[in-house]
Amino acid sequence: MYFEIIGEIKDIETIAIGGRIRDIMRIQKQFGTGRWRKLKGIGKVRLENGRVCNAEFHWYEAHGIGRKKMKIKRFLG
Repeated sequence: MYFEIIGEIKDIETIAIGGRIRDIMRIQKQFGTGRWRKLKGIGKVRLENGRVCNAEFHWYEAHGIGRKKMKIKRFLG
């Protein structure tokens, strides 16, 4: 599903760090080694059909590498 983030992501929380991430080996192989964290946050998105709504995102992030594999987990009211 294609989506575009509109504005800033709020209420960012860390879910897991390093070895506590279930897919850490795949992430490191695909994007390189680093201090990987799995994060979640809330923000506005524009979907490919043009609809704008609030959603909760999950993504992986490492210093010097950036945000990777961002996905929408659920839509909010």
